Amino acid sequence: MKKQNYVLIASFHLINLILILFYLYPGSIFGYVVYGDFTKQPEIAKDFVISSNHFFVFIFLSTLGMLAYSNSNKINIMIKYLFSISIILELMHIIIPQRTFEVKDLLGNILGIVLIIGIYKFKKKYV
Repeated sequence: MKKQNYVLIASFHLINLILILFYLYPGSIFGYVVYGDFTKQPEIAKDFVISSNHFFVFIFLSTLGMLAYSNSNKINIMIKYLFSISIILELMHIIIPQRTFEVKDLLGNILGIVLIIGIYKFKKKYV
């Protein structure tokens, strides 16, 4: 495996760990950094039908994961993992204090992943 792939794989795992910590923390770490308040959540863009924050985060995570494992026989495992982690982390908000499960957050997660997988499959087939 090339050195670049090791860097991408390590980056994916580090970002994934940070995402899990931010998702499972009972409050908004970003809200504290931006507003000094754990109860406020900064918005990257206004939500429409889905959560824009979740959509962009999972675009980033999915892109990193797909790039890291695109030349590997583990790409299907990566796809399953991305869907699983997006669902599990959002469902955990049911039991985490000061967090709430929201369908629009889950849809943002899933649509971010679907977009990147679609681009990956299109590129693989036509480019």
